[in-house]
Amino acid sequence: MLCSFSTLDNANLEVIQALEKELGNTLLSFSCHDIEPAVIDDEALSKISELEKKLGVVLVAVQ
Repeated sequence: MLCSFSTLDNANLEVIQALEKELGNTLLSFSCHDIEPAVIDDEALSKISELEKKLGVVLVAVQ
C-alpha cells in the first residue's frame, strides 16, 4: 500500500479548512492505493537513485 497527498475538490477542501480553523491545527489529507512494487535490476535502481538525488524526491517503481 502506498499513500500520497489527496486531490480534493473545493467542497472537501473547505470542510477540512473549517476543521483546521476550529482545532487550530494544520491537517494533511492522504489517499492510499493498493499497488505492487516493480521488480527492477541494479541498473534501473541506479538510474532511479540518481534522479531522486537530482530532483530531491523519492521515486517508487510500481507495476
